[in-house]
Amino acid sequence: MLKLAVLVSGGGSNLQAILDAIATKALAAEVVLVASNRADAGGLDRARRAGVPTAVVPHRDFVSREAFDGALVDVLRAHGTEWVVLAGFMRIVTPVLLDAFPQRVVNIHPALLPAFPGAHAQAQALAHGVRVAGCTVHLVDTGTDTGPILAQAAVPVLEGDTVEALSARILAEEHALLPAVLQRIAEGKVIVDPPSEVGGRARVRVGGGPLR
Repeated sequence: MLKLAVLVSGGGSNLQAILDAIATKALAAEVVLVASNRADAGGLDRARRAGVPTAVVPHRDFVSREAFDGALVDVLRAHGTEWVVLAGFMRIVTPVLLDAFPQRVVNIHPALLPAFPGAHAQAQALAHGVRVAGCTVHLVDTGTDTGPILAQAAVPVLEGDTVEALSARILAEEHALLPAVLQRIAEGKVIVDPPSEVGGRARVRVGGGPLR
Protein backbone atom coordinates (compact mmCIF):
# COMPACT_ATOMS: atom_id res chain seq x y z
CA MET A 1 0.00 0.00 0.00
CA LEU A 2 1.39 3.36 -1.02
CA LYS A 3 1.92 5.97 1.67
CA LEU A 4 1.14 9.22 -0.12
CA ALA A 5 1.59 12.83 0.85
CA VAL A 6 -0.47 15.19 -1.27
CA LEU A 7 0.63 18.81 -1.67
CA VAL A 8 -2.05 21.37 -2.50
CA SER A 9 -2.35 25.12 -2.84
CA GLY A 10 -6.03 25.40 -3.74
CA GLY A 11 -9.34 23.60 -3.60
CA GLY A 12 -7.95 20.09 -3.77
CA SER A 13 -10.36 18.42 -6.19
CA ASN A 14 -7.63 16.01 -7.34
CA LEU A 15 -6.95 15.22 -3.68
CA GLN A 16 -10.65 14.40 -3.35
CA ALA A 17 -10.41 12.07 -6.36
CA ILE A 18 -7.55 10.24 -4.61
CA LEU A 19 -9.48 10.00 -1.35
CA ASP A 20 -12.58 8.74 -3.16
CA ALA A 21 -10.56 6.10 -5.03
CA ILE A 22 -9.08 4.90 -1.74
CA ALA A 23 -12.53 4.77 -0.14
CA THR A 24 -13.87 2.57 -2.96
CA LYS A 25 -10.72 0.40 -2.89
CA ALA A 26 -9.85 1.41 -6.44
CA LEU A 27 -6.53 2.69 -5.09
CA ALA A 28 -4.39 0.72 -2.66
CA ALA A 29 -2.93 3.68 -0.85
CA GLU A 30 -3.09 5.75 2.31
CA VAL A 31 -2.85 9.52 2.35
CA VAL A 32 -0.59 10.03 5.34
CA LEU A 33 -0.48 13.82 5.01
CA VAL A 34 -1.97 16.72 3.10
CA ALA A 35 0.33 19.73 3.19
CA SER A 36 -0.01 23.22 1.79
CA ASN A 37 1.90 26.44 1.51
CA ARG A 38 -1.39 28.29 2.12
CA ALA A 39 -3.40 28.11 5.34
CA ASP A 40 -6.61 28.92 3.42
CA ALA A 41 -6.25 26.11 0.86
CA GLY A 42 -9.55 24.30 0.42
CA GLY A 43 -7.72 21.00 0.11
CA LEU A 44 -6.87 21.18 3.80
CA ASP A 45 -10.57 21.20 4.64
CA ARG A 46 -11.12 18.15 2.42
CA ALA A 47 -8.33 16.36 4.27
CA ARG A 48 -9.70 17.25 7.70
CA ARG A 49 -13.16 15.98 6.75
CA ALA A 50 -11.55 12.70 5.72
CA GLY A 51 -9.56 12.45 8.95
CA VAL A 52 -6.22 12.92 7.18
CA PRO A 53 -3.40 14.76 8.99
CA THR A 54 -2.63 18.22 7.62
CA ALA A 55 0.27 20.63 7.75
CA VAL A 56 0.77 24.23 6.65
CA VAL A 57 4.27 25.34 5.68
CA PRO A 58 3.98 28.99 4.56
CA HIS A 59 6.48 29.62 1.80
CA ARG A 60 6.78 33.29 2.74
CA ASP A 61 8.41 32.28 6.01
CA PHE A 62 11.55 31.16 4.16
CA VAL A 63 14.30 33.10 2.43
CA SER A 64 14.61 30.68 -0.48
CA ARG A 65 12.79 27.89 -2.30
CA GLU A 66 15.43 25.48 -1.05
CA ALA A 67 14.85 26.45 2.58
CA PHE A 68 11.10 26.03 2.11
CA ASP A 69 11.55 22.61 0.52
CA GLY A 70 13.87 21.58 3.35
CA ALA A 71 11.20 22.33 5.93
CA LEU A 72 8.63 20.55 3.80
CA VAL A 73 10.83 17.46 3.54
CA ASP A 74 11.11 17.33 7.33
CA VAL A 75 7.31 17.33 7.64
CA LEU A 76 6.87 14.73 4.91
CA ARG A 77 9.40 12.36 6.44
CA ALA A 78 7.87 12.77 9.90
CA HIS A 79 4.63 11.34 8.53
CA GLY A 80 6.22 8.34 6.82
CA THR A 81 5.76 9.60 3.26
CA GLU A 82 6.86 7.27 0.46
CA TRP A 83 5.48 9.10 -2.59
CA VAL A 84 4.66 12.78 -3.04
CA VAL A 85 1.77 13.92 -5.24
CA LEU A 86 1.60 17.51 -6.44
CA ALA A 87 -2.12 18.15 -6.89
CA GLY A 88 -2.50 21.82 -7.71
CA PHE A 89 0.60 22.73 -5.73
CA MET A 90 1.59 26.13 -7.07
CA ARG A 91 5.25 26.06 -6.15
CA ILE A 92 8.27 25.07 -8.22
CA VAL A 93 10.02 22.32 -6.28
CA THR A 94 13.80 22.17 -6.01
CA PRO A 95 16.34 19.34 -5.87
CA VAL A 96 16.05 19.48 -2.07
CA LEU A 97 12.62 17.84 -2.33
CA LEU A 98 13.35 15.77 -5.42
CA ASP A 99 16.51 14.25 -3.94
CA ALA A 100 14.64 13.36 -0.76
CA PHE A 101 12.10 11.35 -2.79
CA PRO A 102 14.01 10.32 -5.94
CA GLN A 103 11.69 9.43 -8.85
CA ARG A 104 8.81 9.41 -6.36
CA VAL A 105 7.29 12.86 -6.92
CA VAL A 106 4.25 12.87 -9.23
CA ASN A 107 2.48 15.85 -10.81
CA ILE A 108 -0.79 16.28 -12.71
CA HIS A 109 -0.72 18.97 -15.42
CA PRO A 110 -3.69 20.23 -17.50
CA ALA A 111 -2.08 19.84 -20.93
CA LEU A 112 -0.73 17.17 -23.22
CA LEU A 113 2.93 17.64 -22.41
CA PRO A 114 5.39 18.55 -23.78
CA ALA A 115 2.90 21.08 -25.18
CA PHE A 116 1.96 24.01 -22.93
CA PRO A 117 4.06 23.55 -19.80
CA GLY A 118 3.84 25.98 -16.93
CA ALA A 119 0.89 28.09 -15.81
CA HIS A 120 -2.34 28.78 -17.72
CA ALA A 121 -2.01 25.71 -19.95
CA GLN A 122 -5.68 25.72 -20.94
CA ALA A 123 -5.51 29.36 -22.07
CA GLN A 124 -2.34 28.56 -24.00
CA ALA A 125 -4.11 25.70 -25.77
CA LEU A 126 -7.00 27.92 -26.83
CA ALA A 127 -4.68 30.72 -27.93
CA HIS A 128 -2.78 28.31 -30.17
CA GLY A 129 -5.99 26.99 -31.73
CA VAL A 130 -5.37 23.30 -31.00
CA ARG A 131 -8.18 20.82 -31.64
CA VAL A 132 -7.20 18.44 -28.83
CA ALA A 133 -6.14 19.24 -25.27
CA GLY A 134 -5.89 17.09 -22.18
CA CYS A 135 -3.88 16.26 -19.09
CA THR A 136 -0.64 14.53 -18.19
CA VAL A 137 0.58 12.66 -15.14
CA HIS A 138 4.36 12.75 -14.96
CA LEU A 139 7.29 12.34 -12.64
CA VAL A 140 8.79 15.63 -11.55
CA ASP A 141 12.33 16.67 -12.41
CA THR A 142 14.17 19.96 -12.12
CA GLY A 143 12.54 21.41 -15.25
CA THR A 144 9.09 22.93 -15.59
CA ASP A 145 6.74 20.04 -16.43
CA THR A 146 9.57 18.22 -18.22
CA GLY A 147 9.74 14.97 -16.22
CA PRO A 148 9.05 11.50 -17.64
CA ILE A 149 5.43 11.08 -18.72
CA LEU A 150 3.45 8.31 -17.02
CA ALA A 151 0.08 8.71 -18.74
CA GLN A 152 -2.11 11.16 -20.65
CA ALA A 153 -5.79 11.66 -21.40
CA ALA A 154 -7.15 13.76 -24.27
CA VAL A 155 -10.25 15.92 -24.57
CA PRO A 156 -11.57 17.70 -27.66
CA VAL A 157 -11.45 21.46 -27.92
CA LEU A 158 -14.95 22.51 -28.96
CA GLU A 159 -16.07 25.40 -31.15
CA GLY A 160 -16.47 28.49 -29.00
CA ASP A 161 -14.75 26.93 -25.99
CA THR A 162 -13.86 29.16 -23.08
CA VAL A 163 -10.97 28.61 -20.70
CA GLU A 164 -13.50 27.72 -18.00
CA ALA A 165 -15.35 25.15 -20.12
CA LEU A 166 -12.18 23.51 -21.39
CA SER A 167 -10.68 23.47 -17.91
CA ALA A 168 -13.74 21.70 -16.52
CA ARG A 169 -13.55 18.93 -19.14
CA ILE A 170 -9.82 18.49 -18.56
CA LEU A 171 -10.32 18.41 -14.80
CA ALA A 172 -12.81 15.56 -15.11
CA GLU A 173 -10.13 13.56 -16.91
CA GLU A 174 -7.56 14.47 -14.27
CA HIS A 175 -9.83 13.06 -11.56
CA ALA A 176 -9.89 9.69 -13.33
CA LEU A 177 -6.31 9.56 -14.60
CA LEU A 178 -4.36 10.46 -11.46
CA PRO A 179 -5.78 7.73 -9.18
CA ALA A 180 -5.42 5.20 -12.01
CA VAL A 181 -1.72 6.00 -12.41
CA LEU A 182 -1.17 5.87 -8.65
CA GLN A 183 -2.77 2.42 -8.59
CA ARG A 184 -0.32 1.26 -11.27
CA ILE A 185 2.47 2.52 -9.03
CA ALA A 186 0.97 0.64 -6.08
CA GLU A 187 0.89 -2.53 -8.18
CA GLY A 188 4.57 -2.15 -9.06
CA LYS A 189 3.76 -1.62 -12.73
CA VAL A 190 5.62 1.68 -13.10
CA ILE A 191 9.31 1.00 -13.68
CA VAL A 192 11.86 3.80 -13.88
CA ASP A 193 15.02 2.98 -15.81
CA PRO A 194 18.00 5.15 -14.88
CA PRO A 195 19.60 7.34 -17.55
CA SER A 196 21.71 5.32 -19.98
CA GLU A 197 24.40 7.97 -20.07
CA VAL A 198 25.63 10.93 -18.09
CA GLY A 199 23.28 13.82 -18.67
CA GLY A 200 20.59 11.56 -20.12
CA ARG A 201 17.02 11.24 -18.89
CA ALA A 202 15.38 8.46 -16.97
CA ARG A 203 12.91 6.35 -18.94
CA VAL A 204 9.61 5.11 -17.57
CA ARG A 205 7.67 1.97 -18.43
CA VAL A 206 4.03 1.66 -17.35
CA GLY A 207 2.61 -1.86 -17.56
CA GLY A 208 -0.86 -3.28 -17.18
CA GLY A 209 -2.61 -2.21 -20.40
CA PRO A 210 -4.80 0.84 -21.03
CA LEU A 211 -5.54 3.05 -18.05
CA ARG A 212 -9.03 3.97 -19.22
